[in-house]
Amino acid sequence: MGKKIGFKGEVTDTRLLRAGSIGCGSHARRNVYTTLGYLPLEKAALCDLDAEKARLFAKEFGYQKHYANHLEMLEREKLDVVFIVTGYDEAGRPVYPKLAADCLAAGCHVWMEKPPAAEVEELEALKTLAEKTGRQVMVGFKKMFFPANEKAKELAGGNITTALLQYPQYLPDTAEFAGYFDKKPVPGVQWFLDHICHPASLMIYLMGYPTHLQYVRNRVGGGVANFIFPNGSVASIALTCGASNNGGMERTTLICGQGAHIVVDNNHKVSLHRGPPGLGYGDAPDFFLGNPGEVTSVWEPEFSLGQLYNGNLFLLGYYGEMREFCDAVLENRPLKKAHLDDAIIVTKIFRAFAQGENKLIEIV
Repeated sequence: MGKKIGFKGEVTDTRLLRAGSIGCGSHARRNVYTTLGYLPLEKAALCDLDAEKARLFAKEFGYQKHYANHLEMLEREKLDVVFIVTGYDEAGRPVYPKLAADCLAAGCHVWMEKPPAAEVEELEALKTLAEKTGRQVMVGFKKMFFPANEKAKELAGGNITTALLQYPQYLPDTAEFAGYFDKKPVPGVQWFLDHICHPASLMIYLMGYPTHLQYVRNRVGGGVANFIFPNGSVASIALTCGASNNGGMERTTLICGQGAHIVVDNNHKVSLHRGPPGLGYGDAPDFFLGNPGEVTSVWEPEFSLGQLYNGNLFLLGYYGEMREFCDAVLENRPLKKAHLDDAIIVTKIFRAFAQGENKLIEIV
């Protein structure tokens, strides 16, 4: 047990996990390490290859010690959990699998940012090691933890027949993919790997694992990808490269049958649309039909008060994903989502795109 400050500034007694962190970049500074203060953690040690950055980050975020070598940190500190927020090597490959393996070998549970890997085999080997050591590995698929997306899934109740996901992303051509898998740095493919995780992880959270992909690419690098699921449901991801980053970058529409569909606008506004009873074509003199519980319902946060739910760390899922990781470790139970099985499927989807457009590509 240890002392922790609660949401309202109160001092609480709670079980704390002894935590370490690897990586001192901009994302860690803005989002990840800021979120850790809300979690049941004792911030024991932090590591970065740049020793001066590690020292300053440790001072800024309240870590007890800092290191420039993660193996030294793992050997000395006897950590329960490690949060890894790094990036890519010179060839544009995520460095997470090797770092995560080192942490597992040291007896630590691991939370690592996305994208988890460029190769499926790396994650399968990591899963084997996690099972051997009895430790958890979670990937930062934050879209799975957006409160708006969780609400949409709750409203859908497992009845999604069609999903339409809009995400502003460039889709590389086959030559770019070929260069990347020839171990050359290709920025367009690295960027695609970094961001296809978002709509792909959201799609599998909402609908499960797809079996097939078929896509087309437009002349400026946008495109539409269609996915088929074992239960006969389908999903389309519109990669809207060239769209404005202002005015709402993302939209998710879920068709649930029986005259109902759900829309998530810009990751925070959720609408459940239902056809009012008694509305037929050409025979309604007005549109004020149906009681409040029978027609459209809308959920949207307000931004006037200092609520947790309208803060970036909560609205964008950072708190939710890291809380699930901590709770799973404390409760000695499997992760509910964003585990290595999910990461393997997301990486298989990334690899499937490399086969080229206008083909029916098997995923699993």
